[in-house]
Amino acid sequence: MNTSRKHHDPESSPCESVEDGPRILDPVMKKRASTLAKNFVSTDPSYLRTLSQTHAGWIFGAIAELVDNSRDAGASRLDISIQTMFSKKAEGKVPVLSVIDDGCGMTYAEMMRMISFGHKRPKEHSKDQIGRFGIGFKTGAMKLGKDAVVLTQTSTSRSVSFLSQSFNENKDNLEIPVLTFRKEGQYMEVDLMVQSKATAEYNLNAIKEFSPFNEYVIGQKLGLFGEDGTGTQVYIWNLDKWGQDYTLDWNSGKTDENLVDRGRGDILIRSKRVRSRPGQTSTKVPLDYSLQAYLKVMFRNPRMKITVQGSQVKARPLDKTLNKTSVISDVIMGKTIQLTLGRSTVEFDRTNCGVFLYWHGRLIESYKRVGGQKHNADTGRGVIGVADITELIDDEDGNSWVLNNKQGFQDCEKYATLEAWLDKKMDEYWDTNFESIELEKGDENCKPDHEWVQCCGCRKWRVLTAGFNSESLPVEWFCLMPPFNGTCTIPEQQMGRGIITIGEKRSGNDGHNSIAQQTLKAKVDTKKMRSGNEEIQRFSQDEEDVKNVELIQTSVHKRKKASGGNNNIEDDDFEDNCSQTESVTPPNFKRLRRGAKRNSKQ
Repeated sequence: MNTSRKHHDPESSPCESVEDGPRILDPVMKKRASTLAKNFVSTDPSYLRTLSQTHAGWIFGAIAELVDNSRDAGASRLDISIQTMFSKKAEGKVPVLSVIDDGCGMTYAEMMRMISFGHKRPKEHSKDQIGRFGIGFKTGAMKLGKDAVVLTQTSTSRSVSFLSQSFNENKDNLEIPVLTFRKEGQYMEVDLMVQSKATAEYNLNAIKEFSPFNEYVIGQKLGLFGEDGTGTQVYIWNLDKWGQDYTLDWNSGKTDENLVDRGRGDILIRSKRVRSRPGQTSTKVPLDYSLQAYLKVMFRNPRMKITVQGSQVKARPLDKTLNKTSVISDVIMGKTIQLTLGRSTVEFDRTNCGVFLYWHGRLIESYKRVGGQKHNADTGRGVIGVADITELIDDEDGNSWVLNNKQGFQDCEKYATLEAWLDKKMDEYWDTNFESIELEKGDENCKPDHEWVQCCGCRKWRVLTAGFNSESLPVEWFCLMPPFNGTCTIPEQQMGRGIITIGEKRSGNDGHNSIAQQTLKAKVDTKKMRSGNEEIQRFSQDEEDVKNVELIQTSVHKRKKASGGNNNIEDDDFEDNCSQTESVTPPNFKRLRRGAKRNSKQ
């Protein structure tokens, strides 16, 4: 008697399983039924589209995943560009995004780990490594486009992989063609230790049919590494769409196409929309839609030389661009956190402010408004905070409270405690440093505490001598050049502190974030007073309206009287007059009264 359970057809189910059935007399069926079997889940190709939604809110997050991989590979140079290539399937040229680095490259095993959906962290995992979730490349590449080819080279091998939605269309299970070669003398031969020649030929034909690459193009691209060079190249096409056009917009940098940084190559988000943040009021946030602007601040201590559309990214470490810098160190939940606060003239002009939070030196959150900044556009205007919170966010077991798209933090006790601490420190800094305004000729007090420049050789940051014009430096600057005139072996300098010139006081620190009156003061140097300058300034304030300021100058009154007695004094007149004098008289404060004059005799 033959008895058997109905087994699932592995072709019709994503899970193949074999279970023990009732007593079976047939020896063959009995042996099969008693054999241990495991369930293996297959992956439908539509899952690639699902993965792309990880970065649906901001496409630069997808590019950041590829930049992270280059940084983890120890790359010193990274080139990002969009160029056209001929595609046989498209019967014409198509735009292709390329990300090319000179890192250590990947072996066959490392390539397979990268294209796998999740993987164990290797034992040699670096504590500063950013990639650790096992999905970064897949989520990033599939958001940027439908198809991607990866070429990588180590000192002993070359590998090619093809992650493609087009190739897997109408398939029941996801297929990823991979080619690998090993170095034999001066030549690269198919590595028969990991695949047969038939498999290698099948995978190569798949790449040739569904991509702009064939064996000649692949050889040409890999030749960019040189015989002994290493690195990785990622090419992505069938780019993400914004309506009938592409989500990304790009220019060559040869013209003034770049609205953010004229004359420089850039890749932009076509919509140029500003990301939504609590308390955000400004629409001038280039970081949100310019890749050049984003990469300038992506790493707290940038070391890679990065180019976008052929133009070098001028890194801008935020710590080194602030005025009135204040470094605050505290212990939060047993972990030491260091916060740098200061005022940025650039962000003040754009009406921006907030804290930049880094994790392992990589930007996770930008312009995070804290304290009074969340409720008033003027409170904290231009004040920027910078902090690396790796020690707090990473657990001792290696897990982290960072979102897997690396664009935010999980809602947890540690992060909530950090937010409360940032609220308090930002308000304390604002109340302490912005109680008064110092008026000086020009914008001397608006300049950063120090001017910094990065060496193109050692990638260290150097402080320029006082008064040196940084705009006069060449694009390729090295330590041996003026004004540093040193060597790359000299250690990197540390930041100092400066002063702030302008600000608005927030009353109290009670969490209500009410705005008190704005106080105006003027520096006076009586020794430099000119006898011929009889200007009188009268600054007046009303308790209900801090902007009621009346300036009266004797010379202006005479000019007004001669021109017909117009009582309105333009700001330009005030600025022109101040620029011609070395000092001003002390302000005379007088109470202004609203409404008609009241008669005291009633």
